[in-house]
Formats: sequence, structure tokens, C-alpha cells
Amino acid sequence: MWEDPIVAEVREIREQLAAKFGFDIKAIFADLRKRQGSLGGRLIPQKKRAEPTAEASMIEPLSRPG
Repeated sequence: MWEDPIVAEVREIREQLAAKFGFDIKAIFADLRKRQGSLGGRLIPQKKRAEPTAEASMIEPLSRPG
């Protein structure tokens, strides 16, 4: 059966992380919270919304049945 190398890598890292903390889920999450707090922001920035163009502002919004 074919094995996805990315999935295999993620599973290997998960196993290493779990072993590092003795497979203690509370210890794993405590470490994750500590590392996330030290970053001081979002891990993945949110996409910026595009500003509407002049053409877009001329289009009337669709009315919803009510």
C-alpha cells in the first residue's frame, strides 16, 4: 500500500514529541501553550481582506428573501 511521505513525517514527529514528554498529554499541552505564549502572536497570520474596487462598489448587493 502507498504511504504518503508527509503523513509519515507528521506521525514520526508526533511520536518523538510524545516520547519526549513520556506520553503525558498534559505535559505535551503545557509545553505547547508555553511555546505559543512566547511567540507573542498568531502562528499563521490571517489573510488580509481585499479592498473593494470602484467597480465593486457600483454593484448592488443581492437582496435576501425575508
